[in-house]
Amino acid sequence: MNSDKVKSGVSKAPHRSLFKAMGFTDEEIQRPLIGVVNAQSEIVPGHIHLDTIAKAAKDGIRMAGGTPIEVPAIAVCDGIAMGHEGMHYSLVSREIIADSVETLAKAHQFDGLVLIPNCDKVVPGMLMAAARINIPSIVISGGPMLPGKSHCSEKRLSLTDMFEYVGAEAAGNMTETDVIEEENSACPTCGSCSGMFTANSMNCLSEVLGMALPGNGTIPAVYGERVSLAKKAGMQIMELVKNDIRPKDIMVENAFMNALTMDMALGCSTNSMLHLPAIAYEAGVHINLDVANTISAKTPNLCHLAPAGHTFIVDLYEAGGIPAVMSEIAKKDLLHLDCMTATGKTVGENIKNARNLDHSIIRPIENPYSETGGIAVLKGNIAPDGCVVKRSAVKDAMLVHEGPAVVFESEEDAIAAILGGKIKKGDVVVIRYEGPKGGPGMREMLSPTSAIAGMGLDEDVALITDGRFSGATRGAAIGHVSPEAAEGGNIGLVKDGDIIAIDIPDGKIEMKISDEELATRRENFVPKEPKINSGVLRKYAKLVTSASTGAVLKA
Repeated sequence: MNSDKVKSGVSKAPHRSLFKAMGFTDEEIQRPLIGVVNAQSEIVPGHIHLDTIAKAAKDGIRMAGGTPIEVPAIAVCDGIAMGHEGMHYSLVSREIIADSVETLAKAHQFDGLVLIPNCDKVVPGMLMAAARINIPSIVISGGPMLPGKSHCSEKRLSLTDMFEYVGAEAAGNMTETDVIEEENSACPTCGSCSGMFTANSMNCLSEVLGMALPGNGTIPAVYGERVSLAKKAGMQIMELVKNDIRPKDIMVENAFMNALTMDMALGCSTNSMLHLPAIAYEAGVHINLDVANTISAKTPNLCHLAPAGHTFIVDLYEAGGIPAVMSEIAKKDLLHLDCMTATGKTVGENIKNARNLDHSIIRPIENPYSETGGIAVLKGNIAPDGCVVKRSAVKDAMLVHEGPAVVFESEEDAIAAILGGKIKKGDVVVIRYEGPKGGPGMREMLSPTSAIAGMGLDEDVALITDGRFSGATRGAAIGHVSPEAAEGGNIGLVKDGDIIAIDIPDGKIEMKISDEELATRRENFVPKEPKINSGVLRKYAKLVTSASTGAVLKA
C-alpha cells in the first residue's frame, strides 16, 4: 500500500506518533488510508452541503474496512464571480485545485481518494488530479439544485433567468420589484445550478467517463438518494483499492470518446470543450477540437435541458438519468461499451437494464431534436484553430447569420453598450482580450449574453469572444476563439463594421475581408498586454496554453 511509506516499520514511528496526536488508533492506521477530498464551502451554494456528502462517504469507507481522512479543496462560485474581476480567477482555480489535490495525496501517501466536488471548475480540477496521481479514485458530487418557481408566470426558474432579467429590466420589460420577486425563488435549494450548465455537465460526464457511480450526475442534492450514493462511493473505493483499479485504467481514449459522444447527445456546456481535453491531457490522451465535430456529425442530440429548453436536471433524473440516455445512444453503436468504470463493471454492464422513462425529456434515438450533436466547432479566418458554440441553444434563425462587427476590448465595455441600447438587430458583438492569456483567466460572458437575451435580441444578435461562456448561456454565443487576441490571433484584427459571416451547420466563421487586407492589418498589429499583471494571474498568463488545447498550463 502507498500508506506503508508513512506508517509501516520502526522507521515510521515518528510518523505514527503524528497520527496518534490526531487520535488515530493502531487499528485505523493499519487499514488503507483513504483521502476524502471535500470542497465544502460557505460561499458556494453547490458546496454548502458537502459536509453531509463527506460524512456519508466516510461512513461507507469505514463500513468497507478503510480509514477515511478528510482534507480540503477550494471552490469558486461562478455565479457570484460573474461580471467583475472575480471571474478572472474561476478557470485559474481549476489548476489550483488539481495541484492541491496532487500535493495532499502525494505528501501523505493516501491509498485511494474519494473526490467530492460539485461546481464548475472543481469537477475537472479533481479529475485532472486523479489522472495525474493515478491512485484508485472515485468521484461523488453534491448533486443538482431543484428549479425555482416564478412569481410572475407559470415557468420554472434557474440562475440563467436572473441574469436575463437584468437585461429585461434595462429594456423596460420588467420592473425592479418583479426582478426581486424572482430573485427570492430562482435558487430554492442547495446544489449545482439546476440546468445543463457547466457544473451539471461535468458531473454527468464524470459518470460517463466511468469515474463516478451511476446517478452521480442527476440525483438532486436534497434527496436522500444522494447521501446513499455517497455511502456507496465510500464502499466502492475500497473495492477499487483492493483490485488496484486506477484512473488511467478507466479514463482511456475510448472513455473520452464516450464522454464527447454523450456531450453531444445531452447538449452540455461549451466549457466541456475546455475541460475534457485538459483531463485527457493529464491521462495521457490527446483530444483536439476536430474530433468533436467528427463525433457531433454522427451523434443525435436527445436532450434540450435549460438553457436549450425548459426542463431541468431533476427531470432528466426522473426520466432515467445518464444511463437512460446512454442506452438510447448505444442503439446506434456509438458508445464503447467495454470501457471499465468505477463500479468495477463495464459501461455495457452498467447500462444493461437502463430504460428511458420519459420520451419528452430524453428523445428516443429515432426522434432526436437533431441528427447532429448539441455542440459545434467552427473554423475560419477569425478562428483558424477553432471556436465553440452550444448549437442546441441557438435559435434556428441564428444558425446562419451575417452582420457588422461591433468590437469591444473587454466584457465591461460590452455590457455597458448592450444595456445602454447601443447594439442593434443584426449586429455581431465581438469581445476580445478575454482569452486564457489576455484576460487573464478566460472569463465567462454570461452577463452580456444574458443582457442580449433579456432585451429580446437573442434571435437577432450574435456574440463572438476569445473568452468563454457559462453553461447557462443561450443564443448565438461563440466562444473559445483561438488563437486569442493576446497571442496575436485574428480576432485582434477585427474592426467595427467588418461583416462577420456565421454558418453553424457548416462549421464556418469568417470576417469578410480579403487576405491582402488581413495581411496589411497584421503588419502593424501589436497585441495588448494582459489586463492584470500581478499575483496568481501573472503566473497563469505566462504558463497557460490556448483554449483549443484545453487551456492547460505548460512551463
